[in-house]
Amino acid sequence: MAKRVYFAFHYQDVIDFRANVVRNHDFTKDVESAGYFDHSMWEEAKTAGASALKRLINAELKGSSVTAVLIGTETYNRRWVRYEIMKSVEKGNLVLGIHINSIKGRDGYKKLKGPEPFDYLGLLVSDDGLHATPTEWSGERWAVYSDLTSFPISEQPLSRRGRNCQLSTWFSTYDWIQDDGYNNFIYWIE
Repeated sequence: MAKRVYFAFHYQDVIDFRANVVRNHDFTKDVESAGYFDHSMWEEAKTAGASALKRLINAELKGSSVTAVLIGTETYNRRWVRYEIMKSVEKGNLVLGIHINSIKGRDGYKKLKGPEPFDYLGLLVSDDGLHATPTEWSGERWAVYSDLTSFPISEQPLSRRGRNCQLSTWFSTYDWIQDDGYNNFIYWIE
C-alpha cells in the first residue's frame, strides 16, 4: 500500500531543480511501484505570518505517515524546515533525510553535501522516558526549541532518559545518487 510522504526542503533546492528530481521521480513510475503519494506543499509566500505558516504545514502533515527531508546546502538552517521536522516527530511520522546535492542542478553541477539537519535538532528526553522537549543547536549550546512545546513519545531506554539526544540518534540519512534513491526510495519509507 502506498504511503503519504511529506517532503520538507529549502525552496532554493526547488529553484536549483534538485528537490524536483526526488519529488517527481514517481512520475516515471506508476504510484504503487513508486511507493508513495506526494503529500507535501510548496513553500508559501513569505508574507504569511508565523501562525499562518504553522497552520499550513500542520494541515499538510495531517494525512502523511512519512516525512522525507531533502537536504541541500542550507536546509539545516531554515526555520520552517526545522518546524516541519519537529512537527513530524511530534506527530509520530517516520522521518528520514535524503542528501540531494549529488544531483546535478539546473546549472549542470553537483554541490558538496550540506550539513545534517538532524545533528542540529534534538529532544530532551524526560526522566521517565515518556516525554520530550524539542531542542536546537544555537551555534554555541543546546536551547529549547521555541516553535513547539513538550510532547509524549514512545518509552525511551534508560540511556536516553534525562538527556538531550540529537535527532540523528533516531533517523537515517541517505544520498539520492550514491544510495540509488530512484530504485530504493520505496524501501527507505517502509
